[in-house]
Order: sequence, then C-alpha cells, then structure tokens
Amino acid sequence: MRPHQPYLIFAAVTGGVDAISRPSLNPLGAQHVSLKADKPSYIPSFTDQSPPYSGCLVDRTDWKVFCNSDTEDECKKAVDGDNSTYWRSRDEMTSHVITVDLGRPAYHVSAVAMLPPQRDDAQGLITQHKVSLSEDGNNWGEPVAYGTWPAEGRLKLSTFEPKSARYVRLVADTRGTNQTWVGISELSIYATPYAIPQNPSLGAWGPTLDFPIVPVSAANEASGKIAVWSSWAQDLYFSTPGGQTAMSRWDPTGGHISSRVVTDTHHDMFCPGTSIDGTGMLVVTGGNDAEQTSLYDAVEDKWIPGPPMRMRRGYQSSVTVSDGRVFVIGGSWSGGSSRPKDGEIYDPKARSWTKLPGAKVDPMLTDDTEGRWRADNHGWLFGWKDLSVFQAGPSKAMNWYHVGGNGTVTPAGPRIGDEDSMSGSAVMFDALAGKILTLGGSPDYEMSHATNNARLITIGEPCETPRVEVAGQNGGGMHYKRVFHSTVVLPDGTVFIAGGQTFGLAFNEENVQLTPELYFPHNNSFIQLQTNNLVRVYHSWSILLPDATVLNGGGGLCGNCTANHYDAQIFTPPYLLNSNGNRRPRPKIISVASRKLHVGQEGWVRTDSDVSSASFIRLGSTTHTVNTDQRRIPLPLKKVSGHKYRFTIPSKPGITIPGHWMLFVLDADGTPSVAETILITVGNGPDDGPYDHEDIGGDSHEPTWQSWKPALIEQFGQWFGY
Repeated sequence: MRPHQPYLIFAAVTGGVDAISRPSLNPLGAQHVSLKADKPSYIPSFTDQSPPYSGCLVDRTDWKVFCNSDTEDECKKAVDGDNSTYWRSRDEMTSHVITVDLGRPAYHVSAVAMLPPQRDDAQGLITQHKVSLSEDGNNWGEPVAYGTWPAEGRLKLSTFEPKSARYVRLVADTRGTNQTWVGISELSIYATPYAIPQNPSLGAWGPTLDFPIVPVSAANEASGKIAVWSSWAQDLYFSTPGGQTAMSRWDPTGGHISSRVVTDTHHDMFCPGTSIDGTGMLVVTGGNDAEQTSLYDAVEDKWIPGPPMRMRRGYQSSVTVSDGRVFVIGGSWSGGSSRPKDGEIYDPKARSWTKLPGAKVDPMLTDDTEGRWRADNHGWLFGWKDLSVFQAGPSKAMNWYHVGGNGTVTPAGPRIGDEDSMSGSAVMFDALAGKILTLGGSPDYEMSHATNNARLITIGEPCETPRVEVAGQNGGGMHYKRVFHSTVVLPDGTVFIAGGQTFGLAFNEENVQLTPELYFPHNNSFIQLQTNNLVRVYHSWSILLPDATVLNGGGGLCGNCTANHYDAQIFTPPYLLNSNGNRRPRPKIISVASRKLHVGQEGWVRTDSDVSSASFIRLGSTTHTVNTDQRRIPLPLKKVSGHKYRFTIPSKPGITIPGHWMLFVLDADGTPSVAETILITVGNGPDDGPYDHEDIGGDSHEPTWQSWKPALIEQFGQWFGY
C-alpha cells in the first residue's frame, strides 16, 4: 500500500489478495477503481476542523466501490481523486449506500472524509448519515459514527476509534430533508499506523455522534435528550453580530440529531453561565450577548427570553441554590472588567434578577497574569444548605457565599498545598457527606503548565472551615497533568476524568491527554481507563447519560482553524461490560412511586431483580470545564417485598438541590440500571421553591427511558432499509 504520508500505515495481510474469495473481491457488483498509482488531484485539506488524529490517507489503488443508487458508471466518481466530478444518486430513493472495499484487510480505519458536489446551489448534500466498518463485507455491527452533518458544501468528517476493517460503508438518508438526491465529489478514508489495544475492564469508546455545529455547551433534558449549542455561527464565536445561537438536540431513543438557529431570545449564548433551576428550566446567562438571559423549556423545545442581568458577564459561573433560585458571580471576559462582577440572583417565579452587593467577587479571584478579565472566570460553585454557596476554586482561596438579603462572603481557607487551578474541574460525588473532588487546572488561563493536583474537600455546615486532603494514594494526585479536561460523577460514586493537555493554550492540540482516569473514593485512588483517539481540549465537555454512559465532546469553535470538533463520543464505563466486551446484564427499574417528589419524602422503586444500592444524580449543564449542576446522592435502600425497595430523599434542600434528578439502582456487582428521571421539589419552609415548571407527578409511573440502544438499532433499520 502507498499511503499519502511520509510514514507507512502498517496493515497485516494474510495470504495476499489471491487468498481472498472472488465474491469478496467484487461485492455486490462493485466498480473497480483502475489506477496504476494513486495520485489524486484532490487531497482533503482540514483548514476549518481538526484533522483525524494520527490519520494517514489510505491509498486507493486497490479499491472497489459499490453504490445502491446511481446511474451507469457514476459510483467510481466518488473516489476518482478529482473533485470536479461527483457521484449522483437516483432521485426516487431516500436511502443511499456507498460501500468501499479497500482491497486489503486489516487497516486501522479511523475516519471518513466526504466532499459534497462542488455546485453553486445547495443540492445533493448529505446531512443525515452513518458510517459502518466490516472485515468481511457481511458483518457490519453497530455504526462507528452517525449523526447530522452541516447542510453546506464544505468538507465533512466522521472520526472514530481505529478499528480493523477492509470494508467501509457510508449510508445517507434524505427523509425529512429538502434534498431529492445526494452526491459525493470525493470520499477519502483515513487509518492510523497503530491499533489501540482494547481492554473491556477499562471501558470502551464509541460510537461517535456527528453534530452540525461545534458543540461547546451541553445540557441534560428530563426526557433523556441532550441539548448542545455553539455561538452565533456553527463553528465561530468571535466577530459576533449577536442575537442568535446555533443549536442541536440529540435524541438517543431514535438517534436523530436536529439543527436550528435560535433567535427567539436575541442571545449569542457563547461562554455563558449555565444552570438548571429548581423548576427544571435551563437558565443560560451572558456570554457574547453579555447581559442577556435565555430560558430553555425542554418539554416544549422552546427558548424564552428572560430578564437581563444587572451586570454584563461572560465566562461567569452560576449555580442553583437550595430554594431553586440561581446565583451568578464573576464573568469579566465580556461586558468589561473595570468593575468587580459581584454576585446577583435570579428568581424563577418573579423572572427577575437582584443584585447582591455583599457577595463580593474579589475574594475568589485568581492571580492570573492577564488580570481581572481572566481572574474571575469559571468558578467552582456548589449550592449548599440554608441558601449558602461553597466556592471551591479555581482560586486557591476558598469562600462561603450566602445569597440571603444583600449577600455575604466568608473566607473558607486555602485549598491546602494547591495553587490557582483555572480550567480545572470540581465535582460533588457524595452530597450526603459533603465530599468534593477537585482536579488539575493551571495557574493562568493560558500559556501555563497544567498540574495533576487532586484535592478531596469535605464541607459541613455553612461558613465552617472545610477539611482539605490530598486525593490519590501517597499524595500522588492524578496519573496525568490536565487543563481543559472534563469530569463526570458516575452512579457508583466513582469520578470519570477525560481529555485535557499538559500546557494550556486555547485552540491548540499539542501535548494532549488521550487516556482518561477514574477516581475511586473507597480507597482514594486513580486508575487509567481505555485510551481513545479523539482529542478533547479547550471547549470540550462531558455529561452523564441516563443509561449510565458518558458523552464526551466538543472542542474548538475558532472558525478557520484546525481545532474544531463537530462531534462527541460515547464512553461506556467498565461497570457495564463483561470481560469479553459484551454488555453485562443490568437491573431494570419497573416502576417508581412518583416522578415528582419533595425533599424529605419517602419513595419507592420496583425493579426486575435484586439490587443492593441506589443513587440520585442531578441533571447537568456544562461549558468550559464547569458543571455546577451535577452532584450525586447515595441512597440507602430498604427492601419492602420482592423487588420493591423504599428510600428517603435527604431532608435538606441544600443537599438535594431542587430540580430533575436521575435515579439509578445498582446490583451487587455495581452494575447500574438505566435511570428514571424524578423532579424533586422543596417543601413548605424557608427554602420553599418558587413553582413547578414541569408537572410529571402521579402515583406510579413506568420508566420513560429504559434503554436507548435497541430503539436506536431499530430506528437505523427504518432509516436506512436494512
């Protein structure tokens, strides 16, 4: 083989071409690409997106190609190396399949790049698609990538974990689009010069979800869907005209990824504060349109204008407090940095903001070399008891805020032995015990070396000095130094850490970390997980899915740059896998007492088998390494009869912040169920929440989210006709 790189892609060939059966050499009447040498006039140029990591262009000399929808000899035009020609499908079909036989086995295929027909109109564009791989042309398994590409004529890319394959298939679906046909000017395939050893005991990566935007912010919805958004443009945050945001939604039950531009709230929602308030409404504040507030009603899929903040902010943090209101502080990246960005609070019932002049921002500033406009960014905030907020970082100085009256701030001491840790992360993995884990970061926002520092913080009553300990055995912290990474608490109480780099520089993809880690609280240790092949650094994020997997995505949003990632990847933690890589049997929630409970209330859950533990994890919203919504509450279970178990929600709303929570049950092996989402409200009292945005109450409810994968496979069959 002759890859178009200065180094060789090494592929194992057993027996040579003559040893392969004749049907395999010419599957489905494929058209042979007769080239004496692969010297295409067109080679993909990744000027506005991140190229396949360590990817080499696979030589096409021995390729054969088949299309299920073409005219005469059109199919081979998709791989002829000439971007002035293109394959055109038939008009009467809605599912279009192109299959490439690479001619030799055991390439470590890692990406597919597709150039649409280079036409003046917008015809022939492939948006809805999936990519599958096979070693024999018959067994395809699950897609390695799927989703929705942008509806425009530029180069499209699907990247995924390197996988041994000889056959590559791209399926396009035109249903629900304005396309009557699709075309491909050039289809290019990439492979890595290495295989990544797979060990199911370390988890597994894939599939990749392709979005029509560069997703830099993400939020859970109570339905199980995921909302993501970028800025005024799908791939660019600067030079904003303001007033709009590109958005997508992923529906795991059907696999569909939507695309739209939100203009309802006249808000460019790049670099905002994000919080899900006590009613279940997503509150997005500031950013490029620095005074704006947007409210997302996920039930109606509707954006609602909120009241403008009292101060213009960008890169601020916000957090939901014990009565369901939203506190925000900092944010000098936009709206000016000459005045301190002290706190203010949003009331969902009154739909109003109130300044908190006593909630001073200065105590939480880092000593950033670039000054205040960087020093008050991305606070690690945790709503706590009695209208208090604990600020764990990123400054090495910690503080207690109180949002009653005019607000107050009280020093909480240093994060002992740590330094300022901008663009690090922090997560409350056990709210009952007040346990917070902080991870990595760097002293300055940019041009600064990351650390592997990890601290275990235990908070008690408001304004008490917390206990700070070094996390990691023998004080070692994480295995890797990280900044711009992301963190998720899992149902079993472990903490997943992914991505990042050792030297913080926005829109740079050097010195990256590709091996995630898992923190075990029971023995205060970190382990390394399954290495992946997709870079996640600046503007990346992770979020927990209701099926107990993690969605890890984003990065970039810099226009014509090579750091844009239009995708996300699913990580399956080890607790869902057997030693052979197959899915473990998992417990199933049959019904719950109600999908609307209040703090201190007793509830019950009925399962299909014995379970030994349970946990609540609050729905998250995240951007720029911050997710102040997520927290976990371990739930002791009391067996009532059969497979019916009772639990009691903690009575303090500062522990159980009002809003939507995912209820997981786990078996004796620690394997979690698919979650049932429950809205938790506060009772009558000083922390009483403002009102219920979504009434999902009742006496007994069957789960609305059981398992997305069977439905996804069925939906693929409907989409693509197989």
